[in-house]
Amino acid sequence: MEPKTTGADAGQKPPVPGASRPRARKLNMVSGPLFPGVFAFALPVVLTGLLSLFYNAADLVVLGRFVEDGDHAISAVGCTGSLINLLVGLFLGLSVGSSVTIAIALGARDEREASALTHTAIAVSAILGVAVGAVGFIFAPTFLSWMNCSDTLIDDASLYLRIYFCGTPANMVYNFGAAILRTSGDARRPLFILGGAGLVNVGLNLLLVIGFSMSVAGVATATIVSQYLSAVAALFFLSRLNNACRLSLRKLSLKKNQLLRILRHGVPAGIQSSLFSFSNVLIQSTINSFGDVVIAGSTAAASLEGFGWTAINAPDAASMAFVGQNYGAKNLRRIGRAVLVCLVYVLLFWAAVDGAILLFREPLVKLYLPDSPESMQVAFSRLTLVVGTYFLCGFMGVISSAIRGMGASLLPTAVAIGGICGLRILWIVFVVPHSPTLRTLMTSYPVSWAITLAVDIVIFLVLFRKRKREIEKASPPA
Repeated sequence: MEPKTTGADAGQKPPVPGASRPRARKLNMVSGPLFPGVFAFALPVVLTGLLSLFYNAADLVVLGRFVEDGDHAISAVGCTGSLINLLVGLFLGLSVGSSVTIAIALGARDEREASALTHTAIAVSAILGVAVGAVGFIFAPTFLSWMNCSDTLIDDASLYLRIYFCGTPANMVYNFGAAILRTSGDARRPLFILGGAGLVNVGLNLLLVIGFSMSVAGVATATIVSQYLSAVAALFFLSRLNNACRLSLRKLSLKKNQLLRILRHGVPAGIQSSLFSFSNVLIQSTINSFGDVVIAGSTAAASLEGFGWTAINAPDAASMAFVGQNYGAKNLRRIGRAVLVCLVYVLLFWAAVDGAILLFREPLVKLYLPDSPESMQVAFSRLTLVVGTYFLCGFMGVISSAIRGMGASLLPTAVAIGGICGLRILWIVFVVPHSPTLRTLMTSYPVSWAITLAVDIVIFLVLFRKRKREIEKASPPA
């Protein structure tokens, strides 16, 4: 979880036979001014993410306002979030692997490789979606009991999870497809897809929750319907691309060499994502022990934090695409400038979106919790701490993605294991017991971001110099 691009390169190879003509000028990642280029990539990613989160937030708002025991319903859904991220995020990390490998292939103008990678990635996404969905459906109650989900919430939470995991195949296909669209140069269509699917989601929320009194089952059903619509639309737009990433369903297969390349870059990203999520599962388990008031307030805050994270995550996605293509083109000078531009955009997007969340936090939280002043105070405390320091997470993401874009996927994963996951676990074990409050618990986030960022910067600088020497050594003398 996601570029307008590639079509204007001088000397570009002819488009794939039978492909439609591009409807808009494509962004060139390997030449041209970077500030407008990164913005043209990042803005649709920001809008896509914000739109997705808006529709996800609508689930909680509908529950809070139109279900008789709204706080209970919100808490039940809130118990599932970190578990969903853990199970799904492990395999969505492979979409990072496909993005990196496709970006490098496009930068090197290797159309045959880019096409093979695209078809292998989509095949992998469908297979993984079915597998993850089956595991999540079968073991949902067991997983929730491991997370200290209370007896009063576990039935509704299990019902929500089981319905949600029925949509995992579509979720995987859409996310892989959207990642390929962005990497190949089309950041707008994922935005259009989510716009349409999101409207369906909201409409079904209102119909099923208000009209049929389905509560958590209603919002879960609306979610998976919109996910399947998104997956179909992503596949359609991939089949209409005019470059090497154009999809043909008849060519879907698991090609060994391409699968290994995707796994080499994607497995570390998936492990990193799952370990992030595992640490968040431990944090959510601790939050669950604080009672329903804290759970409801924390869930509302987490939903709003998602908007802030999406804003600072867009330059992260741009960093991977720009660095990957320029590394493939052996244009290292542009890599350093691209990373700096992405860091500037982290600050700009953080100030705009996260600043607005903090400024209007009271009316925003009231949308979720109109009749729960105690839970609202919990949400205010968490928002101030986490959203106020989100730029650190954004910086960390840009540098980590740049390292992946230069072909070193294991390094940021190793750093994340220690700096994010390990530190948060130690924080829960040794710090929280001395001050068992939500604020103490959530302080682990900015602390872990800052430490991981510092280590990633050192790795990036060392790796950049190493890649420069490799390219200079491989280049023939003038």
